[in-house]
Amino acid sequence: MSSKDARNKLEKETIISAARSGDSSAMDQLLSMTQPDVRRYAMKHCKISDIDDAVQEVLLTISRRLDSLKILAAFSSWVFKSTQRECRRLGRATINYDPFEEGLLEEWIDHRPNTELLLELANALGKLSSEFREALLLKDLQQLTLQELADETGISLPAAKSRVRRARLAARSLLLGQS
Repeated sequence: MSSKDARNKLEKETIISAARSGDSSAMDQLLSMTQPDVRRYAMKHCKISDIDDAVQEVLLTISRRLDSLKILAAFSSWVFKSTQRECRRLGRATINYDPFEEGLLEEWIDHRPNTELLLELANALGKLSSEFREALLLKDLQQLTLQELADETGISLPAAKSRVRRARLAARSLLLGQS
């Protein structure tokens, strides 16, 4: 990471901290900094007619729920996951279809304490094949890129993408009791 990138990261974390502390100016600055990224991500995952609505809802979510973010470094992931969730929600509302059963998953998460979630996640990971478990741990815990995961495991990039997707689907199925 270059010194410029490190400075930008530190500046962003400072703004996030100030916004979490109730500084409305910092919140405005954070939302202004984040809006282009949210829009860019929504353009890839939403229908054209839903992009503006998704961006607005995600920015509202950031302003209302920033204090629930436990790890500042996870801000970008949280924002992108929120954008993806909002695009899916808007898409489901349009066609009344939920291919990923996000509603069920969110309800399942909302009704469990963190310690119970961790135990159930560990149990589900233990039931996965070693290849799936390794893929999830490398991608989601160690936050390797797909290329890094492919290099680490000695498989091709398309195989890495497929393995991570299938591992997530298998873990989701185990967690929701569908297996």
